[in-house]
Amino acid sequence: MSTVSKPWTYTLHLPHDPRAPGIARATLRTVLAAHDLSLLTPTAELVAAELLANAHLHTAGPYALRLLGRGSGRVTVAVWDADPRVPPGFAADGVAPVAVTESEGDAESGRGLQLVRACADAWGVSVLRELGASRGGKLLWADCQSSDFS
Repeated sequence: MSTVSKPWTYTLHLPHDPRAPGIARATLRTVLAAHDLSLLTPTAELVAAELLANAHLHTAGPYALRLLGRGSGRVTVAVWDADPRVPPGFAADGVAPVAVTESEGDAESGRGLQLVRACADAWGVSVLRELGASRGGKLLWADCQSSDFS
């Protein structure tokens, strides 16, 4: 008989500081270990690292890491930032994704979101409108699931 775990959510608000992505990755490892999801750590950490790096490099304000446990060995890794611009390669509000061009062989950037798309079981973006206390922006997310939990 398999046990179904309750969904859970953690959100870590981060300042625009070069140490923040490392702190977020350490938090991710701790949370996954606490929920017996260590098998997902390598993939989830790679996905988080790329999304966090984009938020840090391409925005000037704070950002946040959100982890959502979906049960059955599945976690959603999401990163919020205040910039509503959607990076190439992610869909906005259900629109088909923009074609991702291959990075030049010697390019120093441009591969991160390709890695996210290649490693995640599902991925997307939600553009958030500013309403009341909301700061708007966008939430890039990716689902990671282990076949060992199926």
